[in-house]
Amino acid sequence: MKKMRHIWENLTIKNKIRLFSSSVFVALSVALLLDVWIVKLFMVDFNDVMEANSKCGEIVTTLGREIDLFDGLIRGTKEVDQKTWEESVSATKKAIYAMPLNYEKLGDDRYAQLQALRSAYEVYCSYRNQVITDHLSENMYIEKMYDVYSMQQYLAGYAQKFVESNMQEGNQSYRALRPIAIRAPFIAAILSVCLFFFILQISRILNGSVTVPVIKLANASRKIAANDFFIDDVKVDNKDELGDMVAAFNKMKFATGEYIKAMEEKREALDKLHLQEMENLEIEKQLEAMNLELLKSQINPHFLFNTLNVIAGNANLEGAETTEQMIEALSSIFRYNLKNHSKEALLYQELKISKDYMYLQQMRFGDRLKFSIDCMVDENKIIVPTFTFQPLLENAIIHGISPKVEGGSIKVAIREDGGKLVIDVSDTGVGMDDELLSDIRENLQDLKETIDGNEAVGIGLGNINRRIRTMYDEGSLDIVSKKNEGTVVTICIPLHGVDD
Repeated sequence: MKKMRHIWENLTIKNKIRLFSSSVFVALSVALLLDVWIVKLFMVDFNDVMEANSKCGEIVTTLGREIDLFDGLIRGTKEVDQKTWEESVSATKKAIYAMPLNYEKLGDDRYAQLQALRSAYEVYCSYRNQVITDHLSENMYIEKMYDVYSMQQYLAGYAQKFVESNMQEGNQSYRALRPIAIRAPFIAAILSVCLFFFILQISRILNGSVTVPVIKLANASRKIAANDFFIDDVKVDNKDELGDMVAAFNKMKFATGEYIKAMEEKREALDKLHLQEMENLEIEKQLEAMNLELLKSQINPHFLFNTLNVIAGNANLEGAETTEQMIEALSSIFRYNLKNHSKEALLYQELKISKDYMYLQQMRFGDRLKFSIDCMVDENKIIVPTFTFQPLLENAIIHGISPKVEGGSIKVAIREDGGKLVIDVSDTGVGMDDELLSDIRENLQDLKETIDGNEAVGIGLGNINRRIRTMYDEGSLDIVSKKNEGTVVTICIPLHGVDD
């Protein structure tokens, strides 16, 4: 059975349909032959027996009628016209020769009896005709008439014997055919049921080999039409054209799904890139806005800058060195803010502006404010984002040192760590509690500047955080603080310089 199933699975669809058609043709042919056999049994074999018996009976009947008419004609006991006599003679002869002289059908005895009957009948006819002729001419011989009577008795006996032999043979044939005739309907019914189940089984096999795979393909195609490309593969046992088509369909489904997935990933990447570009544009706008705000906060900065230079010159002429240094520091800050529009600058420029800014703040706070820089890298070669230190220093003074009566110190520490530039801006101010620190960190992570409408991060710190996150993939800004101990802001960016 397994071998037959293996052979079936390896057949082509054309050969499967051809085999199915041949099986149906064979089944119909067997059914037709069975019908022909049953028809032959009932219509031919039984008919031959009945027809033979009928013909034998006809011989006896016609011969007896002829003998009766002959006796009436000769003895004058009844009136017999010529036409009736001729019809009787013709019927007797026809009945005797109606039975075919076939040895295969009649057998030895009946063949010999029929042949003897016909030979005797021919002799009888010659004597009978002669007696009739003599009787009409009134020259009839008694001896010849009795010879005819003897012949008639002989023919009648022979005919009766032939009829009995034929009846006996017919009975034997009937007894032989009767069991077959009884079993024929049952045989036909059983064979019909077997043929029905045979065709049904072939139909099921063909259905499982052709219809089921097509239905599976149709269902999978409907799911793919609904944009579901990641369905399970269609599984069939076919090794024919349908099997090849299913395998190609699965490959096409997988390739299409991967292509769609790649397109989705590409779209998502493009969306992220577009979002990042929008964020960069937003940061640039905010930077420009900040620069504009800085310019707006300075009443006619160019005029103020030129005026400060004049004041510095007068202070020098008057010998006010401290006033001159403060004006020069402020002028340096204005000059840097006015002329530097790039995103990055050399580290030494940012540190110089930080020193000038802190010099002015120290002149304001006096001994309450201390400032130091610990730079462990070459500040003339390292590049950092512009306006990075001043906002952090300003936050440290406003939120850390200024509220503290005794003041404090601010330190800028710059070092290299694993190919990255690490900048720490620390103060010994009032610090902040854990709740506020957690809120500020969360908003820095979300690139926000406010908490529930309150400015918690600050424009300067938030701007620096966004610029660092946008400009550098691995850039970060973090805050560590303890209440009444101080705050440390740490910036980590990739280390690169003018030679990179």
